[in-house]
Amino acid sequence: MKVTQLDCLCVILLHLLHTAGSERFEVLGPTDVIAVVAGDDIILPCYLKPNISAEDMTVDWLNLDFIDDRVYRYQNHRIIQEDQIPSYRGRTSLFKEELWRGNTSLKLTRVQGTDEGRYKCLIQSKSWYDDFTIQVLVKAVGSKPVVSIEGHREGGMGLLCESEGWHPEPELLWLDSKGVHFSARTLETHRDFKGFYRVKQHVIVQETDTNRFTCRVQQSRINEKMETEVHLPNNLTEQRDDLKKEKDDLTEKLDDHKRKLEILTSQLDFVNTNWSPDVETIRRHAVDLTLDPDSAHCNLILSQDGKQVRHGKLNQVLSDYRKRYKNCSGILGNVGFSRKFYYEVQVEGKTEWTLGVVRRPINRNERSRPIPYKGYWTVELKNGEYTAHADSPVTLSLREKPQKVGVFVDYEKGQVSFFNVEDRSHIYSFTGSKFSKKLYPFFNPGGSDSVSLVICPVDATD
Repeated sequence: MKVTQLDCLCVILLHLLHTAGSERFEVLGPTDVIAVVAGDDIILPCYLKPNISAEDMTVDWLNLDFIDDRVYRYQNHRIIQEDQIPSYRGRTSLFKEELWRGNTSLKLTRVQGTDEGRYKCLIQSKSWYDDFTIQVLVKAVGSKPVVSIEGHREGGMGLLCESEGWHPEPELLWLDSKGVHFSARTLETHRDFKGFYRVKQHVIVQETDTNRFTCRVQQSRINEKMETEVHLPNNLTEQRDDLKKEKDDLTEKLDDHKRKLEILTSQLDFVNTNWSPDVETIRRHAVDLTLDPDSAHCNLILSQDGKQVRHGKLNQVLSDYRKRYKNCSGILGNVGFSRKFYYEVQVEGKTEWTLGVVRRPINRNERSRPIPYKGYWTVELKNGEYTAHADSPVTLSLREKPQKVGVFVDYEKGQVSFFNVEDRSHIYSFTGSKFSKKLYPFFNPGGSDSVSLVICPVDATD
């Protein structure tokens, strides 16, 4: 029988169709939420159907709360550590001996609060890909509340209750001897770098027939609670003189520390006057910035030229970009830099602002203080107080109230510095950082006034 060219072509096409069809697969996993106790190890199941080998495929695990980086990547028969989220390093692994049968499950060890979220298992071959999403909830029962007696306050005796190590965020209640809840001051909540919550609350109580009070910390989602009862002495007045003396001693020590701080600040200001000869050098690194509207919180109003931003209670309906700030009235500059750069912002007339730089990617949904560990290097004015948001907040004593703030980044040296442009004095510098990604200018006009932050042109000859 004679074989024609058309016959050969048909055979080749059938072979290619068969090969392409054999590459197709589904990625499967559990449909139920996975709950885990903090500190334990967890396996996130993920596998191929049919059970073909994944050894020559790319396996990506992503936490959908992070925009750019990955939890884990396997590619070309090896682990790819570039772009891995730092908090997952050393805690993630695949079962390599199971890849040949299509098992791409991820093992995550020493689970912490920041691990809660939605995880995507994405598997790619040369001609096909599929993914599956898993929801992970983290549970952590915190410490037994610690109740401290703070001494006499106007209206009664001051008490303080503290507890830490919770996830999710708990609530704190004060109860009298009959178990009735009574009001207290605003709850203070802090989240550490592992995502665990610490709560504390002050309350003023008056003498009762029992003088017994209970602090309860509870979390309804995980159905857990911890409580501590405190019994105050029957005659609180007898302790007043001792407590007053203790308060006077502490006040004297505090005043002494303030005096020392003022001396150190004045010395620092004197040294910083030597910054002025270098201002021309610094200003040569000035960059032309505009604001990135896609990153703006919905309550921010931008000028048409993209140079000004202010707070307005509009709650505008904006496109839901993943990089848009949700829980903080922030906005980024339109360009990121991995070199020296400098910009100036007018803050005249404002009672609240935050300026600096951020590293991308960052979690814009998180409610926490903007510190270097989180990818922020910022200085803030709020409630009449200037603060540098280092890992521990630094309260700044400034000689003059800045009307225009200059921000200078020396990328190679790992330094971010802030200056009062008008009197050419130094405000604060973050040092010792190691930058590996682009830094973006960050602006937050605050919500206490409607005055705009204004990006100013920089003249190196001023």
